[in-house]
Amino acid sequence: MSEQSNGVVQALEKAGLEVRSDPGTRGMYASDASLYRIPPLAVVRPRTVDEVSAALAVARETGVPLTSRGAGTSVAGNAVGRGIVLDFSRHMNKVLDIDPAAKLAVVEPGTVHAVLQKAVTPHGIRFGPDPSTHPRCTIGGMIGNNACGSRSLAYGRTSDNVAGLELLTAAGEKLTTGYDAAGDPYTSGVDLLIEKVHTVMGGHLATARTEFDRFGRQVSGYSAHHLLPERFDLTQALVGSEGTLAVITQATVKLVIDAPVRVVVVLGFRDIVAAGEASPAVVAHGPTSCEGLDSRLLDVLRARRGPDAVPPLPRGAAWLFVELAGDELGEVLSRAQKLAAAGIADDALVVQDPATQARLWRIREDGAGLAGRAPSDKPAWPGWEDAAVPPEKLGAYLARFDQLVTEYDMTSAPFGHFGDGCMHVRLDFPIDQPGGTKVLREFLTDAAKLVGEFGGSLSGEHGDGRARSELLPHMYSADAITLFGRIKHVFDPDNLLNPGVLVDPDPVDADIRAAGHFPIKQLAMAYPHDGGDLGQAVHRCTGVGKCRADNSAAGGVMCPSFLATAEEKDSTRGRARVLQEVVRGELPWSHPSVHDSMDLCLACKGCASDCPTGIDMATYKSEVLHQTYQGKLRPRSHYSLGKLPMWARLAGWVPRLANLGTRLPGLRGLALWIAGVDKRRSVPAFARRPFRRTFTPAATSGRTPVVLFADSFSDAFSPEVAEATVRVLRAAGYEPQLPSGQVCCGLTWITTGQLDSAKKILSRTVGALAPDARAGIPIVGIEPSCTAVLRSDVHELLPGNEDAAVVARSVHTLAELLASTPGWTPPDLSDVSVIAQPHCHHHAVLGWKSDADLLASTGATVKRLAGCCGLAGNFGVEIGHYEVSVAVAEQNLLPALDAAPDAVVLADGFSCRTQVADLRDRPAVHLAQLLDR
Repeated sequence: MSEQSNGVVQALEKAGLEVRSDPGTRGMYASDASLYRIPPLAVVRPRTVDEVSAALAVARETGVPLTSRGAGTSVAGNAVGRGIVLDFSRHMNKVLDIDPAAKLAVVEPGTVHAVLQKAVTPHGIRFGPDPSTHPRCTIGGMIGNNACGSRSLAYGRTSDNVAGLELLTAAGEKLTTGYDAAGDPYTSGVDLLIEKVHTVMGGHLATARTEFDRFGRQVSGYSAHHLLPERFDLTQALVGSEGTLAVITQATVKLVIDAPVRVVVVLGFRDIVAAGEASPAVVAHGPTSCEGLDSRLLDVLRARRGPDAVPPLPRGAAWLFVELAGDELGEVLSRAQKLAAAGIADDALVVQDPATQARLWRIREDGAGLAGRAPSDKPAWPGWEDAAVPPEKLGAYLARFDQLVTEYDMTSAPFGHFGDGCMHVRLDFPIDQPGGTKVLREFLTDAAKLVGEFGGSLSGEHGDGRARSELLPHMYSADAITLFGRIKHVFDPDNLLNPGVLVDPDPVDADIRAAGHFPIKQLAMAYPHDGGDLGQAVHRCTGVGKCRADNSAAGGVMCPSFLATAEEKDSTRGRARVLQEVVRGELPWSHPSVHDSMDLCLACKGCASDCPTGIDMATYKSEVLHQTYQGKLRPRSHYSLGKLPMWARLAGWVPRLANLGTRLPGLRGLALWIAGVDKRRSVPAFARRPFRRTFTPAATSGRTPVVLFADSFSDAFSPEVAEATVRVLRAAGYEPQLPSGQVCCGLTWITTGQLDSAKKILSRTVGALAPDARAGIPIVGIEPSCTAVLRSDVHELLPGNEDAAVVARSVHTLAELLASTPGWTPPDLSDVSVIAQPHCHHHAVLGWKSDADLLASTGATVKRLAGCCGLAGNFGVEIGHYEVSVAVAEQNLLPALDAAPDAVVLADGFSCRTQVADLRDRPAVHLAQLLDR
């Protein structure tokens, strides 16, 4: 670190603050969800207002700037800075008070939107604004940007829903704003500052009265109209100031009564321009929401998650998702049917089912992440993702915008809050190419001129940040720009608070995170979806932070380690940011910060399916371990757990002796230590006779042949599962046969980063399976993680191998094969209650829909669990991981087990069954065993 950095860190530590300044943390906090990378000198995680004040004092003493940060989901570069970054999300994240009668709540700035909603919902009320990042964004961040969300037609902007603020100025003075009993605004604490504001405004009255508040989504710049003498309201003026005028320490927010009935009308149009043109007519029907989506966005979703990822939609190439709400179903449904029949759209669909509505809204909420991949299949970036125009001009603006994008030889997939005239989009700027940042600047300038021509706003809810502040002169007069500077000087004369934003802005093309090309040679994985470029792969992370949310309500898995620790380094985003430092050459593979961020990654692959950008941290972790330890001494667990199939084959010849070694008290402890296994873990017993030695193929059966991939776990530890699979297959008209020779997918070598060995093992296995696959014989997996390797990882490890491609296409899960078997009838399980824990790789790679449909056809009562079991192969048994493994299990699995002690536990994954046995001493069965009852 530099001398300045050392001095700042020492001063912060002397003040008793929680400070992080290691290279990994600085890399993680160098970016938010924007284009920009600005490493801070230090990150402070305050616990109290006094600690915020102390951090501000250090900033003043050292002349170092200070930036406030919530969840880091800011898309315009509002939450990054060169000095001290205050992360409010870690500790100052509490709901302090709820007044249901007054419909008010008091929160700390780091309070997550979803946490507030969970706290107030039992009272029949909610916080109105709901941006798409609501499961993880913070109230402080929403106030900073003046966020709106999809239901702003009903609830307005954040500024309409704040009843008071407590702040600290750059000078450390306390400032309180709010409203008295009569509803009139008041301020207290800084009388001299207020006088100076009035003086400044006296010189710009005409500008403030004519250039601002022209339409609902005019968010760019300062809300100077709220500082006019006839409507002076500092609460509203500070909302949307992007942390440049003061530091929020507490907020009082208004709450609203949520309508109990919601109906969604999906309207289909020929294109996105027609959808934009129709929006004002739709708004006339009084919806709470009117959201636009382009077919190009849905094409990205289908390509990534399959055709079933999108529920049936009305005919069209663009759609409006329109929500109508009220107290009575009949009245709301009548309004919905009237809208559908109004002739506004080419086609329409009325959706009453709450589950289908939720699926539609999840698509919209994932828009920013999905749009991270352009229709061109190139990376797509923010920067011009939030422009707004008066709603009646939206259609014409969209047409001109599409023309502009085409002129720059780029592609886009627009979506957004069409009822408010706000369009979101990400563009495939060539920023990783020579001259790419020049193209970025030229496009942003032309786009700003276009918005100015339509009387619009550069930002409709995200704020201007570093992406648009320099462009404000294309929207405002020179006098308005001068006014912004004078307002800033009154509040922050030394320019300590979030400099480079709004006033004296940084250039829009400076500090671009992905600018340039950072190829890393001699990679072990192929990264076929990213052109073999790890830099492009890790930059898939757009920073929207879905990995910081609990995704279990939607059946998701990502990100179990963050939910267990609440540390940024343990989120998918945090890890991606650290790896971006690696590909830039800022950190070596072996750096402690890199391994600290990767250590608690369970390699669950939840992010591969749940992250809307399609990032695959399990693969990147394998690469990190491979690059770090290639040709070097490895951790003990890599030799034991990483080569478990090899040891299991040896133990299969002397299973009693092998089991004795893990049971005798003294020997057991030593054996576990040598293996790098936590002593609190039980060790599964080796089967007395492995499955492969007992399997007897039928001489002549007349049944359809199928290759049974008997993985090492099913063979050595759970032969009863493989035997049940054989019986189920034969009952369905198949005759299982085993591959010739000893086959293994190499999973344990992959997860421990022994990728050279994994390639050799997998290549032999593919070679053994390919003849049958080419002959059209299905390959059925038993263990989900091993099956997933044959379907997915094989492309990463054996790129261009034709046998691998043939085998991957031939691999089926048991449920998939049975679902496609003519005449097969599932057993009647209508008297069975099932708790189903899908293996993470099953969820993320293979998909669990076939299993869900099959179980439904049996009549069983099934509760499908979200999340990871916490064992995750070798992860949960390794020394140092036990507490996190249990904490992950406590998120979903253990509460469900405890709530249904008599239910059958269904867990196809060997590690899932082991976790259930270890933590609850309870049996769990594979799907084959359930069907074989």
